Amino acid sequence: MGLCFSSASLCCFTGTEEDEPDERPHLAGGKVTLVTTKDVWDRKLSEAKTQGKIVVANFSASWCGPCKSIGPLYIELSEKHLSLMFLMVDVDALTEFSAQWDIKATPTFFFLREGKQFDKVVGANKQELENKINSVVVVSQPPAAQK
Repeated sequence: MGLCFSSASLCCFTGTEEDEPDERPHLAGGKVTLVTTKDVWDRKLSEAKTQGKIVVANFSASWCGPCKSIGPLYIELSEKHLSLMFLMVDVDALTEFSAQWDIKATPTFFFLREGKQFDKVVGANKQELENKINSVVVVSQPPAAQK
C-alpha cells in the first residue's frame, strides 16, 4: 500500500479551475470532478444529496506517487459506477479544508452518504478501494435494481 506523507516538487498539473482542460491525467478525468474550492465541494455534495448518490472523495496530491498509481483505477471506477459521485480533492489547493478532514496521508478516500463519512480507505490499496466501492454500489442501489 502506497502512502505519501510530505510534499515534493513533482507537480504534474497546473491550474485551479474545475472547468479547465484536463492536464491531470493521473488525478482527475472520466467522471471524477476535481475539487479545488470549498464552493465546488459544497455544490457537489448538495448535488449528490439531491440525487441520492454516495460520494467517494479522493484526497490526493499531484506530487504523490501512490496517488498517481491509483488514479487511473479511480477514473475507471468513476466511469463504471455512475450511481456514485467521484470527487478528487487537491490537498495543496485546499490545505485548511483537508486539515479539517484530518488527512494524515495521501491518497485517502472517504465514502460519504448525505454529506457524512461512513467509511474510508487510506493509501493506494487498489483491491481494498475496488472492494469497498463494489460493496457501496450494491448497498446504494434501490431494491428493484438489485434483482
